[in-house]
Amino acid sequence: MTVYKPKNEIATIDCSLITISHTVGSGSDAVVEEIGFDTANQIEVEVQTEEEDAVKLVVKGKLRAQKPKETTITGNEITLHDNVFNPELVLILQGGTIVYNQTTGAIESYTPPVAGSDDHGESFELNAYSAQYNAAGQIVNYEKITYPNCKGQPVAFSAEDGSFRAPEYVIDSAPNTGEAPYTITWVDELPTLATRS
Repeated sequence: MTVYKPKNEIATIDCSLITISHTVGSGSDAVVEEIGFDTANQIEVEVQTEEEDAVKLVVKGKLRAQKPKETTITGNEITLHDNVFNPELVLILQGGTIVYNQTTGAIESYTPPVAGSDDHGESFELNAYSAQYNAAGQIVNYEKITYPNCKGQPVAFSAEDGSFRAPEYVIDSAPNTGEAPYTITWVDELPTLATRS
């Protein structure tokens, strides 16, 4: 019998870039905007499932038949570890308001939604890029994993003497009917991050 070797053996490393695509505006003025974060250093993904228990027919101590357990994927819980605080990311994740300085454009304040508000952030698509290297230590391309229909959970902040804050953002991704829980594609280059004017 011939045993075939897989055509592709892909070795990926690093959390090279995280991007978020979301809709800005509404109606005919709506446009899709993509924001990139190269400060994230780790992304954890936990598959969310619903299980239907196995059904077993046992008669007089003997197993006669059984229906196996069914596991259905309902989405993914994504934990994003960042090395800096990104108010624009938090605004997308949990809603709220950012006030910008009219002269410099710098962020002056961020206020989360008030308790009981209908503002729960936006729905978005998350893209996680990792580098693929070859045996010569050169980057061949980048793996891009896309998670659909993401919603952020409320964000908490902590602080510790002598340590820079490393926020964790928890994100729920749930596929729509007929939609995959994620897709993987390979791209030659990372998107270029442009400075917002």
